[in-house]
Amino acid sequence: MKKTLLATLLLGFSTQLFAADSIKIAITGPFSGGSAPMGVSMRDGAKLAIDEINAAGGILVGKKKLKFEVIERDDEAKNDRGALIAQELASMDGLSGVIGSVNTGVVLAGDKHLQEKGITKIVCPAAGSASMTQWADKADKPGVKDLSIFRFAASDGIQAAMVVEEAINRKFTNVAIIHDATNYGVSGRDDLLNQIKLQGNKLNVVATEKFNIGDKDMTAQLLRAKTAGAQAVLIWGIGPELAAVANNMDKIGLKVPLIGGWTLSMSNYIDNAGKNANGTLTPQTFIEEPITARAKRFIDGYHKAYHVDSIPSPMSAAEGYDAMLVFAAAVKQAQSTDTKKIKLALEDLKDPVKGVIATWKHPYSKWNPADEQTHEAFRRENVVMGMIMNGRVIFANEADKQRLIKQEK
Repeated sequence: MKKTLLATLLLGFSTQLFAADSIKIAITGPFSGGSAPMGVSMRDGAKLAIDEINAAGGILVGKKKLKFEVIERDDEAKNDRGALIAQELASMDGLSGVIGSVNTGVVLAGDKHLQEKGITKIVCPAAGSASMTQWADKADKPGVKDLSIFRFAASDGIQAAMVVEEAINRKFTNVAIIHDATNYGVSGRDDLLNQIKLQGNKLNVVATEKFNIGDKDMTAQLLRAKTAGAQAVLIWGIGPELAAVANNMDKIGLKVPLIGGWTLSMSNYIDNAGKNANGTLTPQTFIEEPITARAKRFIDGYHKAYHVDSIPSPMSAAEGYDAMLVFAAAVKQAQSTDTKKIKLALEDLKDPVKGVIATWKHPYSKWNPADEQTHEAFRRENVVMGMIMNGRVIFANEADKQRLIKQEK
């Protein structure tokens, strides 16, 4: 079955006709299924940036202006399919790079194939810590010496620190941790426990519970958290199951804050939880409010291009948009479409890149297996705390909004 699917994918590629003078970029992610709001938004944000670049004539490489040519692949958030797609992309001639992946399990299953062939990839918006730590030094195993994988997303390490900090600032002492059973959920649980320890063990974890993808009834886990005296629920999962948790909390009268990873901003959480989502707190790299000229231009451009009134996952869209601009800057600096030369340029970008989230100044540096931050673009200052209110994500702290407005002036 796997061989059949891979053969089909390769056949599909062989029948595509690419222009000789183009920059071939693959965009991968879940464009269908429960993770689709993130994948579609990331893809469309990246394509919005590509459309702008191509409309301006493309990127000057040598004496020619080259336009981007997009190859899309839907991994359906399935690890096996993601691995096959990565094998397909790693075998393509002339591929300049890859942007994408939403699910940590897909990253872990697929990126090794791209790394083996030295294909430059920017992971976006998958946030699981293991996506990058898999390449770093371990106590029993040295990390890879040269890495073609970068990330453009706020890692779960950053987000977990903010979630724990928020709970402590709100004077909670007893919390429950609830997570899904995927690599992403387990990794998020471990990040939360590590942050509780790093921040002085000021939170007492009274219950640790998990659920499976597709589960709709988590009342048993929540009742144990309620009985144990949880004052807040710290959560790691994706939209549909997160909504089930919020609705189950309302059903059993567990009136405590829900604080968790950025996936709480997915439209299939906000829409399915309805009023039960109000007050949810979640770290965000972009909030769909036109607070600056750049944000307004991006939001208006996305709405117009895709005929929507709101972005399914604003943070995914903004990260896809900025990741594409950073990749384009690397092509321009490398003066080449060669993926290995683009990788070297990414590690030492000379010129700042004005994105919608931030102006990116030297976002990456030469890979150091003792410090995976060398291939991570985001730092704590690039992330704010968001709050769900009446169907939208808003700034939880006015000071964050004012700081971002001031940064653009």
